[in-house]
Amino acid sequence: MIIKKSKQRDAIYNFLKLRVDHPTAEIVYQNVKQEFPKLSLGTVYRNLMLLTELGQIQRLQVGDGVDHFDPNVKQHSHFVCEKCGCVSDLPYNEELEKIDSKMDSIFSGRIKGHSLVFYGECEDCLKTE
Repeated sequence: MIIKKSKQRDAIYNFLKLRVDHPTAEIVYQNVKQEFPKLSLGTVYRNLMLLTELGQIQRLQVGDGVDHFDPNVKQHSHFVCEKCGCVSDLPYNEELEKIDSKMDSIFSGRIKGHSLVFYGECEDCLKTE
């Protein structure tokens, strides 16, 4: 598949690469629109879906009803704060890396990966209690 280069798509991807908070399409739109005033939310969402299909970003669904986007496409786990809604990466854990092969050994199908999301309260929210 040949994809035509797009300044808007590049701006969306570059914005995501600078973030660690896994923004929604709306947040991406509000920020990239500053550079491209005629940009629509639909264009942002279509480009986010294309970047996901191309394997350049991940689309996360963490239970809050909206998609979040992550430029880190390596296998890793996420944390979602139940108070403020922030989404963040969790540090690498060697034990979690072994889950795929352990589950593959007890499952009659084939495990190729997993998505793991932890829920609780972030450090900032704990400080405000």
